[in-house]
Amino acid sequence: MTEPDDHLWLHFSRMAEPGRTPVIVRGEGAYVYDDRGKRYLDGLAGLFVNQLGHGRTDLAAVAAEQASTLAFFPLWSYAHPPAMALADKLAALAPGDLDHVFFTSGGSEAVESAWKLAKQYFRLTGQPMKHKVISRAIAYHGTTQGALSITGLPSLKQQFEPLVPSTFRAPSTNLYRAPIHGDDPEAFGRWAADQIEVAIEQEGPETVAAVFLEPVQNSGGCFPPPPGYFERVREICDRHDVLLVSDEVICAFGRLGTMFGAERYGYKPDIITCAKGLTSGYAPLGAMIASERLYAPFREAGASFAHGYTFGGHPVATAVGLRNLEIFEEEGVLEHVQSHESAFRAALRGLTDLPIVGDVRGAGYFYGIELVKDKATKETFDDDESERLLRGFLSTALFDAGLYCRADDRGDPVIQLAPPLICDTSHFDEIEQILRSVLTEAWARL
Repeated sequence: MTEPDDHLWLHFSRMAEPGRTPVIVRGEGAYVYDDRGKRYLDGLAGLFVNQLGHGRTDLAAVAAEQASTLAFFPLWSYAHPPAMALADKLAALAPGDLDHVFFTSGGSEAVESAWKLAKQYFRLTGQPMKHKVISRAIAYHGTTQGALSITGLPSLKQQFEPLVPSTFRAPSTNLYRAPIHGDDPEAFGRWAADQIEVAIEQEGPETVAAVFLEPVQNSGGCFPPPPGYFERVREICDRHDVLLVSDEVICAFGRLGTMFGAERYGYKPDIITCAKGLTSGYAPLGAMIASERLYAPFREAGASFAHGYTFGGHPVATAVGLRNLEIFEEEGVLEHVQSHESAFRAALRGLTDLPIVGDVRGAGYFYGIELVKDKATKETFDDDESERLLRGFLSTALFDAGLYCRADDRGDPVIQLAPPLICDTSHFDEIEQILRSVLTEAWARL
Protein backbone atom coordinates (compact mmCIF):
# COMPACT_ATOMS: atom_id res chain seq x y z
CA MET A 1 0.00 0.00 0.00
CA THR A 2 1.23 3.52 -0.77
CA GLU A 3 1.62 6.14 1.94
CA PRO A 4 -1.60 8.12 2.66
CA ASP A 5 -0.23 11.40 1.34
CA ASP A 6 0.72 9.88 -2.03
CA HIS A 7 -2.86 10.21 -3.26
CA LEU A 8 -5.21 10.88 -0.31
CA TRP A 9 -5.89 14.55 0.36
CA LEU A 10 -6.48 14.87 4.10
CA HIS A 11 -8.99 17.36 5.49
CA PHE A 12 -7.85 20.44 7.45
CA SER A 13 -4.28 19.12 7.28
CA ARG A 14 -0.91 20.58 6.39
CA MET A 15 0.18 18.23 3.66
CA ALA A 16 3.85 19.21 3.88
CA GLU A 17 4.16 18.39 7.59
CA PRO A 18 7.08 16.00 8.29
CA GLY A 19 6.52 12.58 9.83
CA ARG A 20 4.42 9.56 9.07
CA THR A 21 0.66 10.05 8.66
CA PRO A 22 -1.16 7.85 11.21
CA VAL A 23 -3.34 5.15 9.68
CA ILE A 24 -6.26 4.06 11.88
CA VAL A 25 -7.50 0.60 10.94
CA ARG A 26 -10.05 -0.46 13.54
CA GLY A 27 -11.91 0.54 16.68
CA GLU A 28 -13.36 -1.15 19.72
CA GLY A 29 -15.34 0.60 22.44
CA ALA A 30 -13.58 3.83 23.42
CA TYR A 31 -10.35 2.91 21.59
CA VAL A 32 -8.96 2.96 18.06
CA TYR A 33 -5.92 1.08 16.74
CA ASP A 34 -3.40 2.02 14.08
CA ASP A 35 -1.84 -0.18 11.38
CA ARG A 36 1.04 -1.03 13.72
CA GLY A 37 -1.27 -2.29 16.46
CA LYS A 38 -0.93 0.67 18.83
CA ARG A 39 -4.03 1.58 20.85
CA TYR A 40 -5.34 5.12 21.42
CA LEU A 41 -8.13 6.35 23.66
CA ASP A 42 -10.54 8.23 21.42
CA GLY A 43 -10.89 11.36 23.52
CA LEU A 44 -12.77 13.23 20.79
CA ALA A 45 -15.29 10.55 19.75
CA GLY A 46 -13.82 10.69 16.25
CA LEU A 47 -14.86 14.30 15.78
CA PHE A 48 -17.66 14.67 18.35
CA VAL A 49 -19.39 11.82 16.49
CA ASN A 50 -19.00 8.34 17.97
CA GLN A 51 -21.45 8.45 20.87
CA LEU A 52 -21.85 4.67 21.34
CA GLY A 53 -18.24 3.69 20.77
CA HIS A 54 -16.45 1.80 18.02
CA GLY A 55 -17.12 -1.69 16.75
CA ARG A 56 -20.88 -1.84 17.32
CA THR A 57 -21.86 -4.85 15.25
CA ASP A 58 -25.55 -4.17 15.91
CA LEU A 59 -25.37 -0.84 14.06
CA ALA A 60 -23.28 -2.38 11.28
CA ALA A 61 -25.85 -5.15 10.90
CA VAL A 62 -28.69 -2.65 10.50
CA ALA A 63 -26.75 -0.93 7.71
CA ALA A 64 -26.17 -4.24 5.90
CA GLU A 65 -29.80 -5.29 6.27
CA GLN A 66 -31.15 -2.00 4.93
CA ALA A 67 -28.68 -1.98 2.03
CA SER A 68 -29.90 -5.41 0.99
CA THR A 69 -33.53 -4.19 0.99
CA LEU A 70 -33.26 -0.65 -0.40
CA ALA A 71 -29.73 0.67 -0.74
CA PHE A 72 -30.70 4.08 -2.10
CA PHE A 73 -33.58 6.21 -3.19
CA PRO A 74 -33.78 10.01 -2.98
CA LEU A 75 -36.31 11.98 -0.94
CA TRP A 76 -37.07 14.21 -3.94
CA SER A 77 -40.88 13.88 -4.08
CA TYR A 78 -40.71 10.31 -2.76
CA ALA A 79 -40.40 8.77 0.70
CA HIS A 80 -39.03 5.54 2.11
CA PRO A 81 -39.74 3.78 5.43
CA PRO A 82 -36.46 4.37 7.33
CA ALA A 83 -36.55 8.12 6.66
CA MET A 84 -40.20 8.28 7.72
CA ALA A 85 -39.51 6.31 10.90
CA LEU A 86 -36.49 8.40 11.90
CA ALA A 87 -38.36 11.64 11.20
CA ASP A 88 -41.15 10.44 13.49
CA LYS A 89 -38.61 9.60 16.19
CA LEU A 90 -36.83 12.95 15.97
CA ALA A 91 -40.12 14.87 16.00
CA ALA A 92 -41.10 13.03 19.18
CA LEU A 93 -37.75 13.76 20.85
CA ALA A 94 -37.26 17.40 19.80
CA PRO A 95 -38.33 20.17 22.20
CA GLY A 96 -41.44 22.29 21.71
CA ASP A 97 -43.23 22.00 18.37
CA LEU A 98 -40.15 21.17 16.32
CA ASP A 99 -41.74 18.32 14.40
CA HIS A 100 -40.74 18.67 10.74
CA VAL A 101 -37.46 17.00 9.76
CA PHE A 102 -35.42 17.86 6.66
CA PHE A 103 -32.55 15.41 6.21
CA THR A 104 -29.10 16.33 4.95
CA SER A 105 -25.79 14.50 4.57
CA GLY A 106 -24.06 16.32 7.43
CA GLY A 107 -23.81 19.36 9.68
CA SER A 108 -22.71 22.06 7.24
CA GLU A 109 -25.62 21.14 4.98
CA ALA A 110 -28.01 21.31 7.94
CA VAL A 111 -26.84 24.86 8.72
CA GLU A 112 -27.06 25.80 5.05
CA SER A 113 -30.62 24.44 4.95
CA ALA A 114 -31.65 26.40 8.03
CA TRP A 115 -30.51 29.72 6.58
CA LYS A 116 -32.24 29.03 3.29
CA LEU A 117 -35.43 28.06 5.10
CA ALA A 118 -35.34 31.24 7.18
CA LYS A 119 -34.98 33.41 4.08
CA GLN A 120 -37.71 31.67 2.13
CA TYR A 121 -40.06 31.58 5.12
CA PHE A 122 -39.95 35.35 5.50
CA ARG A 123 -40.44 35.83 1.76
CA LEU A 124 -43.50 33.62 1.83
CA THR A 125 -44.92 35.49 4.82
CA GLY A 126 -44.52 38.96 3.36
CA GLN A 127 -41.21 40.07 4.89
CA PRO A 128 -38.76 39.66 1.99
CA MET A 129 -36.12 41.97 3.50
CA LYS A 130 -35.45 39.61 6.42
CA HIS A 131 -32.39 37.66 5.29
CA LYS A 132 -29.47 38.58 7.59
CA VAL A 133 -27.95 36.33 10.25
CA ILE A 134 -26.38 37.06 13.62
CA SER A 135 -23.88 34.56 15.06
CA ARG A 136 -21.11 34.75 17.64
CA ALA A 137 -17.45 35.64 17.42
CA ILE A 138 -15.10 32.65 17.03
CA ALA A 139 -18.07 30.28 16.50
CA TYR A 140 -17.76 27.56 13.85
CA HIS A 141 -20.86 26.59 11.86
CA GLY A 142 -19.52 24.66 8.86
CA THR A 143 -17.54 24.75 5.62
CA THR A 144 -20.12 25.25 2.85
CA GLN A 145 -20.32 28.81 1.53
CA GLY A 146 -23.35 29.80 3.60
CA ALA A 147 -22.31 27.98 6.77
CA LEU A 148 -18.78 29.37 6.48
CA SER A 149 -20.22 32.86 6.11
CA ILE A 150 -22.07 32.40 9.41
CA THR A 151 -18.86 31.14 11.02
CA GLY A 152 -17.04 33.72 13.17
CA LEU A 153 -13.45 32.65 12.44
CA PRO A 154 -11.80 35.10 10.01
CA SER A 155 -8.72 32.90 9.51
CA LEU A 156 -10.88 30.08 8.13
CA LYS A 157 -12.80 32.39 5.82
CA GLN A 158 -10.21 34.66 4.25
CA GLN A 159 -8.97 32.31 1.54
CA PHE A 160 -12.54 31.67 0.32
CA GLU A 161 -13.86 35.23 0.25
CA PRO A 162 -16.02 36.77 -1.02
CA LEU A 163 -18.55 34.66 0.82
CA VAL A 164 -22.31 35.03 1.23
CA PRO A 165 -22.99 38.56 2.52
CA SER A 166 -25.26 39.67 5.37
CA THR A 167 -23.81 37.86 8.38
CA PHE A 168 -22.85 39.71 11.56
CA ARG A 169 -21.21 38.85 14.86
CA ALA A 170 -22.03 39.26 18.55
CA PRO A 171 -19.70 38.38 21.47
CA SER A 172 -19.26 34.79 22.62
CA THR A 173 -20.00 33.64 26.17
CA ASN A 174 -16.34 33.25 27.17
CA LEU A 175 -16.69 34.03 30.89
CA TYR A 176 -12.98 33.36 31.51
CA ARG A 177 -12.11 36.33 29.31
CA ALA A 178 -15.27 38.36 29.80
CA PRO A 179 -14.73 42.00 28.79
CA ILE A 180 -17.32 43.07 31.38
CA HIS A 181 -18.99 41.51 34.46
CA GLY A 182 -16.38 38.74 34.63
CA ASP A 183 -17.10 38.19 38.33
CA ASP A 184 -20.88 37.95 37.84
CA PRO A 185 -21.99 35.18 35.44
CA GLU A 186 -25.63 36.28 35.36
CA ALA A 187 -24.76 39.91 34.62
CA PHE A 188 -22.30 38.78 31.96
CA GLY A 189 -24.97 36.57 30.42
CA ARG A 190 -27.41 39.47 30.24
CA TRP A 191 -24.75 41.66 28.67
CA ALA A 192 -23.77 39.03 26.09
CA ALA A 193 -27.41 38.39 25.14
CA ASP A 194 -28.07 42.11 24.90
CA GLN A 195 -25.24 42.45 22.38
CA ILE A 196 -27.30 40.23 20.06
CA GLU A 197 -30.12 42.74 20.32
CA VAL A 198 -27.66 45.55 19.64
CA ALA A 199 -26.59 43.78 16.44
CA ILE A 200 -30.22 43.22 15.38
CA GLU A 201 -31.13 46.85 15.98
CA GLN A 202 -28.02 48.13 14.20
CA GLU A 203 -28.90 46.15 11.08
CA GLY A 204 -32.62 46.82 11.41
CA PRO A 205 -34.98 44.11 12.72
CA GLU A 206 -36.85 44.21 9.43
CA THR A 207 -33.71 42.81 7.74
CA VAL A 208 -32.61 40.13 10.26
CA ALA A 209 -33.92 36.61 9.73
CA ALA A 210 -32.14 34.45 12.29
CA VAL A 211 -29.68 34.11 15.14
CA PHE A 212 -27.46 30.98 15.01
CA LEU A 213 -26.11 29.80 18.38
CA GLU A 214 -24.60 26.57 19.69
CA PRO A 215 -25.82 25.49 23.17
CA VAL A 216 -22.14 25.19 24.16
CA GLN A 217 -19.93 27.02 21.69
CA ASN A 218 -17.27 24.73 20.26
CA SER A 219 -14.54 26.97 18.82
CA GLY A 220 -12.55 28.81 21.43
CA GLY A 221 -12.79 25.83 23.75
CA CYS A 222 -16.31 24.97 24.94
CA PHE A 223 -18.10 28.10 26.17
CA PRO A 224 -21.22 27.18 28.16
CA PRO A 225 -23.99 29.78 28.35
CA PRO A 226 -24.14 31.86 31.54
CA PRO A 227 -27.31 31.57 33.65
CA GLY A 228 -30.30 33.23 31.98
CA TYR A 229 -28.50 33.78 28.67
CA PHE A 230 -30.75 31.74 26.41
CA GLU A 231 -33.92 32.91 28.16
CA ARG A 232 -32.96 36.49 27.33
CA VAL A 233 -31.94 35.61 23.75
CA ARG A 234 -35.33 33.95 23.25
CA GLU A 235 -37.07 37.11 24.46
CA ILE A 236 -34.97 39.25 22.11
CA CYS A 237 -35.71 37.03 19.11
CA ASP A 238 -39.44 37.04 19.87
CA ARG A 239 -39.46 40.82 20.27
CA HIS A 240 -37.93 41.35 16.84
CA ASP A 241 -39.53 38.39 15.02
CA VAL A 242 -36.13 36.77 14.48
CA LEU A 243 -35.72 32.99 14.33
CA LEU A 244 -33.54 31.30 16.95
CA VAL A 245 -31.51 28.47 15.40
CA SER A 246 -29.89 26.07 17.85
CA ASP A 247 -26.86 24.65 16.02
CA GLU A 248 -26.51 21.27 17.72
CA VAL A 249 -24.29 19.48 15.23
CA ILE A 250 -22.01 18.74 18.19
CA CYS A 251 -24.25 19.23 21.21
CA ALA A 252 -27.21 16.99 20.33
CA PHE A 253 -27.65 13.27 21.03
CA GLY A 254 -26.27 13.03 24.53
CA ARG A 255 -23.12 15.10 24.28
CA LEU A 256 -24.43 17.37 27.06
CA GLY A 257 -26.41 14.65 28.84
CA THR A 258 -29.70 15.46 27.12
CA MET A 259 -31.02 14.44 23.72
CA PHE A 260 -30.77 18.07 22.56
CA GLY A 261 -28.65 20.82 24.07
CA ALA A 262 -31.61 23.19 24.13
CA GLU A 263 -33.21 20.91 26.71
CA ARG A 264 -30.23 21.22 29.04
CA TYR A 265 -30.48 25.00 29.04
CA GLY A 266 -34.25 25.27 28.95
CA TYR A 267 -34.94 27.14 25.72
CA LYS A 268 -37.12 26.36 22.71
CA PRO A 269 -35.53 27.19 19.35
CA ASP A 270 -37.37 27.65 16.05
CA ILE A 271 -34.91 25.35 14.27
CA ILE A 272 -32.39 22.75 15.40
CA THR A 273 -29.53 21.72 13.15
CA CYS A 274 -27.89 18.39 13.98
CA ALA A 275 -25.67 15.62 12.57
CA LYS A 276 -22.60 13.74 13.93
CA GLY A 277 -24.00 11.76 16.89
CA LEU A 278 -27.30 11.13 15.08
CA THR A 279 -25.82 7.87 13.75
CA SER A 280 -22.80 7.65 16.10
CA GLY A 281 -20.74 7.89 12.91
CA TYR A 282 -21.87 4.58 11.45
CA ALA A 283 -23.30 6.43 8.42
CA PRO A 284 -23.23 10.09 7.31
CA LEU A 285 -26.44 11.95 8.17
CA GLY A 286 -27.63 15.36 9.31
CA ALA A 287 -30.97 17.05 9.82
CA MET A 288 -32.72 20.37 10.14
CA ILE A 289 -35.71 20.16 12.51
CA ALA A 290 -38.17 23.01 12.12
CA SER A 291 -41.27 24.19 13.92
CA GLU A 292 -44.81 23.94 12.62
CA ARG A 293 -44.84 27.72 12.20
CA LEU A 294 -42.01 27.53 9.66
CA TYR A 295 -43.48 24.54 7.86
CA ALA A 296 -46.98 25.98 7.53
CA PRO A 297 -46.38 28.29 4.52
CA PHE A 298 -45.11 25.32 2.52
CA ARG A 299 -48.49 23.63 2.87
CA GLU A 300 -49.98 26.28 0.59
CA ALA A 301 -50.76 25.33 -2.99
CA GLY A 302 -47.77 25.76 -5.27
CA ALA A 303 -45.26 26.32 -2.43
CA SER A 304 -42.03 24.33 -2.42
CA PHE A 305 -38.74 24.46 -0.53
CA ALA A 306 -36.52 24.29 -3.62
CA HIS A 307 -33.61 22.74 -1.82
CA GLY A 308 -32.20 19.27 -1.19
CA TYR A 309 -29.26 16.88 -1.34
CA THR A 310 -28.83 13.64 -3.25
CA PHE A 311 -27.81 11.68 -0.16
CA GLY A 312 -29.89 13.59 2.41
CA GLY A 313 -32.00 11.01 4.26
CA HIS A 314 -30.19 8.07 2.68
CA PRO A 315 -32.06 4.81 3.48
CA VAL A 316 -29.05 3.13 5.07
CA ALA A 317 -28.12 6.21 7.10
CA THR A 318 -31.64 6.79 8.41
CA ALA A 319 -32.02 3.11 9.34
CA VAL A 320 -28.78 3.34 11.30
CA GLY A 321 -29.88 6.61 12.89
CA LEU A 322 -33.13 5.10 14.11
CA ARG A 323 -31.37 2.09 15.63
CA ASN A 324 -28.78 4.40 17.22
CA LEU A 325 -31.52 6.33 19.04
CA GLU A 326 -33.22 3.11 20.10
CA ILE A 327 -29.95 1.97 21.68
CA PHE A 328 -29.78 5.27 23.57
CA GLU A 329 -33.02 4.29 25.30
CA GLU A 330 -32.24 0.60 25.74
CA GLU A 331 -28.82 1.22 27.29
CA GLY A 332 -29.64 4.38 29.25
CA VAL A 333 -26.98 6.46 27.50
CA LEU A 334 -28.32 9.84 28.64
CA GLU A 335 -28.55 8.65 32.21
CA HIS A 336 -24.98 7.32 31.98
CA VAL A 337 -23.65 10.72 30.91
CA GLN A 338 -25.64 12.50 33.60
CA SER A 339 -24.34 10.21 36.33
CA HIS A 340 -20.71 10.36 35.16
CA GLU A 341 -20.24 13.95 34.01
CA SER A 342 -19.25 15.17 37.47
CA ALA A 343 -16.44 12.59 37.55
CA PHE A 344 -15.26 13.69 34.10
CA ARG A 345 -15.33 17.34 35.16
CA ALA A 346 -13.46 16.57 38.39
CA ALA A 347 -10.75 14.65 36.55
CA LEU A 348 -10.14 17.54 34.19
CA ARG A 349 -10.40 20.27 36.81
CA GLY A 350 -7.80 18.44 38.83
CA LEU A 351 -5.35 19.58 36.16
CA THR A 352 -5.71 23.21 37.26
CA ASP A 353 -2.85 22.61 39.69
CA LEU A 354 -0.56 22.71 36.64
CA PRO A 355 0.88 26.17 35.85
CA ILE A 356 -0.04 25.88 32.16
CA VAL A 357 -3.76 25.22 32.77
CA GLY A 358 -5.76 28.44 33.03
CA ASP A 359 -9.36 27.29 32.73
CA VAL A 360 -11.42 24.10 32.41
CA ARG A 361 -14.95 24.58 31.08
CA GLY A 362 -17.75 22.71 29.38
CA ALA A 363 -20.70 20.45 30.13
CA GLY A 364 -21.63 16.79 29.84
CA TYR A 365 -18.92 14.96 27.91
CA PHE A 366 -17.71 18.13 26.14
CA TYR A 367 -14.85 20.09 27.74
CA GLY A 368 -12.09 22.51 26.85
CA ILE A 369 -8.85 23.19 28.73
CA GLU A 370 -7.40 26.64 28.08
CA LEU A 371 -3.62 26.93 28.26
CA VAL A 372 -1.90 30.08 29.52
CA LYS A 373 1.56 31.51 30.09
CA ASP A 374 0.59 33.10 33.41
CA LYS A 375 -2.34 31.90 35.50
CA ALA A 376 -2.45 35.06 37.63
CA THR A 377 -2.77 37.45 34.70
CA LYS A 378 -4.37 34.97 32.24
CA GLU A 379 -1.67 35.96 29.74
CA THR A 380 -1.96 33.80 26.63
CA PHE A 381 0.64 32.67 24.12
CA ASP A 382 1.52 34.74 21.08
CA ASP A 383 1.09 33.24 17.60
CA ASP A 384 4.62 31.83 17.37
CA GLU A 385 4.44 30.32 20.85
CA SER A 386 1.05 28.81 20.12
CA GLU A 387 2.37 27.32 16.90
CA ARG A 388 5.28 25.70 18.74
CA LEU A 389 3.16 24.58 21.66
CA LEU A 390 0.14 23.13 19.86
CA ARG A 391 1.41 21.93 16.50
CA GLY A 392 5.07 21.63 17.32
CA PHE A 393 4.58 19.56 20.44
CA LEU A 394 1.16 18.89 22.01
CA SER A 395 -0.73 17.40 19.07
CA THR A 396 1.95 14.81 18.38
CA ALA A 397 2.90 14.20 22.02
CA LEU A 398 -0.68 13.52 23.15
CA PHE A 399 -1.25 11.12 20.27
CA ASP A 400 2.05 9.38 20.86
CA ALA A 401 1.06 8.99 24.51
CA GLY A 402 -2.12 7.20 23.44
CA LEU A 403 -4.75 9.95 23.49
CA TYR A 404 -6.60 11.27 20.47
CA CYS A 405 -8.01 14.74 21.19
CA ARG A 406 -7.79 18.23 19.74
CA ALA A 407 -5.16 20.89 20.42
CA ASP A 408 -6.61 24.03 18.87
CA ASP A 409 -5.96 27.76 18.67
CA ARG A 410 -9.08 29.01 16.93
CA GLY A 411 -9.30 31.63 19.64
CA ASP A 412 -7.06 31.09 22.64
CA PRO A 413 -4.98 27.86 22.85
CA VAL A 414 -7.08 24.97 24.14
CA ILE A 415 -7.24 21.21 24.35
CA GLN A 416 -10.71 19.84 23.62
CA LEU A 417 -12.12 16.56 24.88
CA ALA A 418 -15.37 14.84 23.93
CA PRO A 419 -15.04 11.08 24.51
CA PRO A 420 -17.63 8.47 23.51
CA LEU A 421 -20.65 8.56 25.78
CA ILE A 422 -19.94 5.02 26.98
CA CYS A 423 -16.81 6.17 28.82
CA ASP A 424 -16.54 5.87 32.61
CA THR A 425 -14.15 6.80 35.40
CA SER A 426 -11.46 4.41 34.20
CA HIS A 427 -11.30 6.29 30.90
CA PHE A 428 -11.36 9.66 32.66
CA ASP A 429 -8.42 8.60 34.83
CA GLU A 430 -6.48 7.53 31.73
CA ILE A 431 -7.22 10.87 30.02
CA GLU A 432 -6.13 12.80 33.12
CA GLN A 433 -2.87 10.86 33.49
CA ILE A 434 -1.87 11.36 29.86
CA LEU A 435 -2.77 15.04 29.92
CA ARG A 436 -0.90 15.61 33.18
CA SER A 437 2.27 13.99 31.87
CA VAL A 438 2.26 15.73 28.49
CA LEU A 439 1.24 19.17 29.83
CA THR A 440 3.96 18.96 32.47
CA GLU A 441 6.53 18.31 29.75
CA ALA A 442 5.07 21.13 27.63
CA TRP A 443 5.54 23.60 30.48
CA ALA A 444 9.10 22.45 31.01
CA ARG A 445 9.83 23.00 27.32
CA LEU A 446 8.52 26.57 27.54
